[in-house]
Amino acid sequence: MMKRNLLALSLGMLCLSAAAQLNYVPKATSNAITQTNLMLKELDAIGIPKGDLVTPRTLEKGELKLVASKDWCSGFFPGELWYLYEMGLGAQYKSAAEKYTAFIEKEKTNGVTHDMGFKVYCSVGNGYRLTKDPHYKDVLIESARTLSTRFNPKIGLIRSWDHHKEQWDYPVIIDNMLNLELLFEATKLTGDSSFYKIAVSHANKTMQHHFRADYSTWHVVDYNPATGIPQKKQTHQGYSDESAWARGQAWALYGYTMCYRETRDPKYLAQAEHVAAYIFGHPNMPKDLIPYWDFNAPGIPNEPRDVSAATVIASGLYELSTYSKKGKSYLAKANTMMKNITSNYMAAPGTAKGFILLHSTGSKPSNTEVDAPLSYADYYYLEAMSRALRLSKHKPIVD
Repeated sequence: MMKRNLLALSLGMLCLSAAAQLNYVPKATSNAITQTNLMLKELDAIGIPKGDLVTPRTLEKGELKLVASKDWCSGFFPGELWYLYEMGLGAQYKSAAEKYTAFIEKEKTNGVTHDMGFKVYCSVGNGYRLTKDPHYKDVLIESARTLSTRFNPKIGLIRSWDHHKEQWDYPVIIDNMLNLELLFEATKLTGDSSFYKIAVSHANKTMQHHFRADYSTWHVVDYNPATGIPQKKQTHQGYSDESAWARGQAWALYGYTMCYRETRDPKYLAQAEHVAAYIFGHPNMPKDLIPYWDFNAPGIPNEPRDVSAATVIASGLYELSTYSKKGKSYLAKANTMMKNITSNYMAAPGTAKGFILLHSTGSKPSNTEVDAPLSYADYYYLEAMSRALRLSKHKPIVD
């Protein structure tokens, strides 16, 4: 039955490919099914949950590296399963998604991290979007309340890290933009505008202080807690403080596109377009549009790529294409990126313990997860493909 469903989907997508350039979809869905089935088999053999370990993050010395629910990457694998279910690739993925989502739910009260959106919205949020389960709704609302406790009204921003207090007083990272989606959703679910106002404040302050004149972004801005004034700007995971870390640019493009969706404030659309112009106008962007880990890395072209940045950018572009006058260009770029990822950066079926994509870069400065598979690369790859399919059927990116 699954093979027949996949064949039907593949044939349908091939019919669309001439117009929508979705010819990558049959191979992508086939590989995603094979790899995810392998991953589930590997996890079953391990016996998840194994202590606190509940979800895969990467490979380490050829073996699955599993993480606890408190890890910022914990929600991505459950989210992948929800996307496979959404794309009609099998009801068994709904059951698996429910199982692995349940492991993440306790994070709803974890107030020592800003990564609530990554953890809870990518897992529970997708579950609620597809099932409208009232339990998932309650988890989302409580998670948003917990995240809101990290907002400092005087500074106008949600604090990111609590660690390395000797290095930063009130650090805010560009990644934090993606956690705002949970807050916007909470206002829609409750009618409480406080969540919305926190998200808007954070987006505005980040726009004000996180970007250089060319719309490249710093990774970390440290604020003086007493005055709310930036006192240090760094690119912690990039080549240097003044360089453009590729995934940081990706978070910015995706984050401001999402903020425009939720507010319809034209300044957010303009910001996303400016970031896109920086990314695709950069002389160090490769011809296949899969960026190096940092646009200013000194060893280009002999530097690692970051497929995770590419998948985030592609997913963001699919949505941005629906709002912008440059939509056709953005759509073409997203399709090109996804086609090239599928052709050249995908794990061979039956390998990599079930990860879908290879060649991402977690943190090059600390030499961790370099040229490796990463759960968030797979997540945003499937999200991008899901968005492309919705667009091909003239459906909105988000219900």
